[in-house]
Amino acid sequence: MQSDDKVVPLSKAVPAQATQTPLARLPVVLLQVRDKAAQQLKDALQVLFDNADDTLFEMADRAHNNTEQNLFFEAMRDLRLKRKSIERAFIDKFYEAFLVLGQYQVAEPVLPGPVSFDKLELVHNDDLERTVAVDAMVAKVMSRDGLALGQLTARLNELVPQAMTDQSNPLGPMLLCDFFLQSARSLGVEIRVKLIILKLFDKYVLACADQLYGEANQLLIATGILPDMKALPSRRVSDRAQPSRQAPRIDDPALAQVAEKLDQSVQEVFESMQALLTHLRGRVAPRHEPNAEVRPISSQDLLRLLSHLQQYVPSSEEVQDFDLRQQLEQLLTRVSVRSGKSRIVHGGDEDVINLVAMLFEFILDDRNLPASLRALIARLQIPMLKVAVIDKSFFSRGSHPARRLLNEIASAALGWGGRDDYQRDSLYLRVEQIVQRLLNDFVDDTEIFAELLADFLAFTSDERRRSELLEQRTRDAEEGRARAELARQRVQQELNHRLLGKTLPEVVVRLLQEAWSKVLLLTCLKHGEDSLEWQAGLDAVDDLIWSVEPHDEPQACQRLLELVPGLLKVLREGLAASAFDPFATSEFFSQLEVLHVQAFQRLSRQQDGVDDTPVASDAPGPSMVDVVEEIVLIAPDEHPLHEPAMQLPDDDPGLLKADQLTPGRWVEIQEDEEHKLRCKLAAIVEPGGRYIFVNRTGMKVLEKTRMGLAVEFRRGSIRILDDTLLFDRALASVMGSLRRARGA
Repeated sequence: MQSDDKVVPLSKAVPAQATQTPLARLPVVLLQVRDKAAQQLKDALQVLFDNADDTLFEMADRAHNNTEQNLFFEAMRDLRLKRKSIERAFIDKFYEAFLVLGQYQVAEPVLPGPVSFDKLELVHNDDLERTVAVDAMVAKVMSRDGLALGQLTARLNELVPQAMTDQSNPLGPMLLCDFFLQSARSLGVEIRVKLIILKLFDKYVLACADQLYGEANQLLIATGILPDMKALPSRRVSDRAQPSRQAPRIDDPALAQVAEKLDQSVQEVFESMQALLTHLRGRVAPRHEPNAEVRPISSQDLLRLLSHLQQYVPSSEEVQDFDLRQQLEQLLTRVSVRSGKSRIVHGGDEDVINLVAMLFEFILDDRNLPASLRALIARLQIPMLKVAVIDKSFFSRGSHPARRLLNEIASAALGWGGRDDYQRDSLYLRVEQIVQRLLNDFVDDTEIFAELLADFLAFTSDERRRSELLEQRTRDAEEGRARAELARQRVQQELNHRLLGKTLPEVVVRLLQEAWSKVLLLTCLKHGEDSLEWQAGLDAVDDLIWSVEPHDEPQACQRLLELVPGLLKVLREGLAASAFDPFATSEFFSQLEVLHVQAFQRLSRQQDGVDDTPVASDAPGPSMVDVVEEIVLIAPDEHPLHEPAMQLPDDDPGLLKADQLTPGRWVEIQEDEEHKLRCKLAAIVEPGGRYIFVNRTGMKVLEKTRMGLAVEFRRGSIRILDDTLLFDRALASVMGSLRRARGA
């Protein structure tokens, strides 16, 4: 959280040496007030954090999608980890404020300068929302407990040398909010979570302000500080525990002040836009008689004209050629002829018309949206224009329902491929229903946007849950494939290490490559490379190879007799556990038995000093193979990806783009001259850095290697889609163009 500009941190207005003033210089009664208040605030903060967990969990439970749910879960985790440090920092700042009471020079609260478009950052109005929230909290305490605070400030002024105001009183709501904002800066959460936590601070800390002021006043009265100024009775505990269920009344001075400030900020933002739009005025210029009196129409009359035009918005196939300003100009001309008076659009309304027209020009040219969805959204130009005429916060408030509806539609459409059967696609049909409902039913009641937004969010939430489930299954399957691939490479490595360069009976090489490799693979996956089972499997390979190789050492015959029974048992049990073909297993063991008998006979003759030259009665020798090529193990259903022949340097732009691509980003790939594929990077799976892409439903549609993806980037056949909010992106682009035009 950032400290609000309106709050004046005492620590910034105090010389460094003041913070080192000994506590003993403060009057004892002031220390007593401080310590008692600190304990009350500490207890209230603990209640706040105890309830914050339940509140955030409830918000997560009501979340519309997994992203939003994870946001609240991460906030819960962050708050649990940092609550102690926040509590400690808050109390430290509270103590610091008392520490310097005897020496600081009171500074007037710094009021914000004029609001400008650039400073408000239309995409995110975090500072504005936080300012409004803090002002509302302070105003509520002042309207409820301002008299008690005023009495406390007057009594404290009797104890300190410099004049104190309610705003600079360490127990006042303004500084308490500032202490909390500063101490909670380390929280890495979004503005909506910050506002929730601020609301909890209001509910559990500031709501007890009357108790703070009441007990502090009583303590000061007891020591003779302005005893004739009677302390006010505290509100009942039940009043604090049960927040009012009545809707806030606009005639409440505090709420009226906050509402007025918000309206003023909205107006200032719009006026900053108007300053950039003045050179466009006159675009809506109906023809009228020379020297005729020109009279602007009211905003209400403009809405009626727009409602008339709304009924004649062309279909999606023809909307590209629809020029709203031209249509409005022709309609105004007809109105002027019928009324006998030349009617034009008021300058402020024309600015709105020009701005909305430019926004929709951007949307119609936005390649991040499929063409068919762009055409549908373009039909919303008049409804959105009417909203902007009615409510100027449409341009400055990111949470405005109409603006959010447009953004949510665009976000949902990002992965939509625009197939030939789009008329039967559920997303397209839902957006089409929304467009038609607005064109048919929207007159001037903007509540329809909130209703449609809620319905659309419920629809997309269901779709997203299904797609995320399938996407997770896809990731799990690919990660399983990756683990199997890693284990397969490990088995290959061990077998090649033992077999390459050797001449062995063909049956043994086939047994190890076709059968025992599967046993090793399962062992590696199940038990890992550091397990006794894995080492036992490798020992069996070494023993099998030794048992069929020629040997000269005297003990070889005895070792073979001792080794073979156990080796055969291990081999048989391993192959059975891996479900290897039992008929193939029997054939392997029959041939292996012959090899071991021949090896034993050969070693026996060597031991007896008999020449090892084969005799006529000897069975034919085994078929031998020289292992000169590396063994490559491939899964039955696997089709290995082939890296492009091109090898790119590490600093190649294509490789850099591939490395910057993160899971969750949408791309568009040109498959051929006519077809484009929109897909999302679901995972980057090792080994090999395989990039797994899924479609809007979560189904795998593409797999690329890092090098293959880099080559696609070099060719220009792949494009990363911009997934930032459509309206905000359009507004930023239009404002940038207007600034450049004004500066030219």
